[in-house]
Amino acid sequence: MEDPVEYRIEKIRQVQLNRKAGMTFASGLRSILRQDPDVIMVGEIRDSETAGIAVQAALTGHRVLSTLHTNDAAGAMTRLMDMGIEPFLVSSVMLVSFAQRLVRKVCPHCRMPQAPSAEAVKYWRLDGVDTNGFAVGQGCFNCMHTGYKGRTGVYEVLVIDPMIQDMILKRQSAHEINRAAVEAGTLATLRDNALEKVFQGITSLEEAASAVLM
Repeated sequence: MEDPVEYRIEKIRQVQLNRKAGMTFASGLRSILRQDPDVIMVGEIRDSETAGIAVQAALTGHRVLSTLHTNDAAGAMTRLMDMGIEPFLVSSVMLVSFAQRLVRKVCPHCRMPQAPSAEAVKYWRLDGVDTNGFAVGQGCFNCMHTGYKGRTGVYEVLVIDPMIQDMILKRQSAHEINRAAVEAGTLATLRDNALEKVFQGITSLEEAASAVLM
């Protein structure tokens, strides 16, 4: 279910929403469940009604994929609870939570080595780290003099393991869940992944900072 359907995909049955006709995420999801689907993808969970039906679909053995507006991967659990989904249901149905941002890629035609400033070294804690792979675009005809051409994703993946399930049941905050997962070594944050792409020369320090630092 999408609003709107942006790309037609072969062998996938796609549904265009029409709120004026009463076709919402919630009503569409009810209809889809009667068709015995293998996988359900809901474009976005926007309200408690849609969240409740999506959870019920997951409880009955369907694989459900959807999106939520949150700051990080851990925020998906607390967002569902804010919508009225009980913690024991959230911990039962969630398998994994992804967070993603888009960053611009350094233009391959005008890229040049970038030496980070003293402020950047201090802020990103890069003391004693080899920064030879850092790059920046000078700006050229190919990138319309922006220094960037194309975009790539920065990702954070949180697997809902028994520790996270227990924290959900205790209604702990997204910040506490995030911190516990980082300390356990099971979560690489958006910041970590963005910095990794800087080391690979895919994007710049400035672009990474604008995307993941708040």
